[in-house]
Amino acid sequence: MKRVQRSEVLPRAQYEKIRPEFRPKVLAQKEERRIHVGDYLTFLFENHDTMLYQVQEMMRAEQMDDEHAIKHEIETYNELVGERGELGCTLLIEIDDKSKRDQLLAKWVNLPAHLFLETQAGQRIPALFDARQVGDTRVSSVQYLKFRVGDGVPAKIVCDHPDLKLEKILSAPQSAVLSRDLMG
Repeated sequence: MKRVQRSEVLPRAQYEKIRPEFRPKVLAQKEERRIHVGDYLTFLFENHDTMLYQVQEMMRAEQMDDEHAIKHEIETYNELVGERGELGCTLLIEIDDKSKRDQLLAKWVNLPAHLFLETQAGQRIPALFDARQVGDTRVSSVQYLKFRVGDGVPAKIVCDHPDLKLEKILSAPQSAVLSRDLMG
């Protein structure tokens, strides 16, 4: 998948001018890549445009003009974009009640090892996750995952954690958009 290049990132004043047109387009892309699995798990599959948007919005929010800081943001967000044949996503573990959240994040400390993307051919692709986000006593409520799907067509997200057995069959449009992303 194409990475965000420094040359694509607009200065804040220029971004403000195009933001009213750019933002709705990217939010529509984000929505078609947002997949809810059960009550607590939301997978946000990323692509070039969603990451460019994140960089631009971070620059806007932080009033960032420092070249070093901008390059750091680009590098950070590019880590979330998969290579060709690979899907990158942000997993949000959404639990509103704080005490329940603390309890479940501790109980699900090994959750990333139980997440899979299944292809139409039935191949289960394990999630690759950033070990820096998993502690000894709890999992972070935000995880950055990658799935090395290759030429497979994404069909289903599966969680086989003993306390959280879930699966979500992707809609035809979701499968199609993720397949396009895989091709880069």
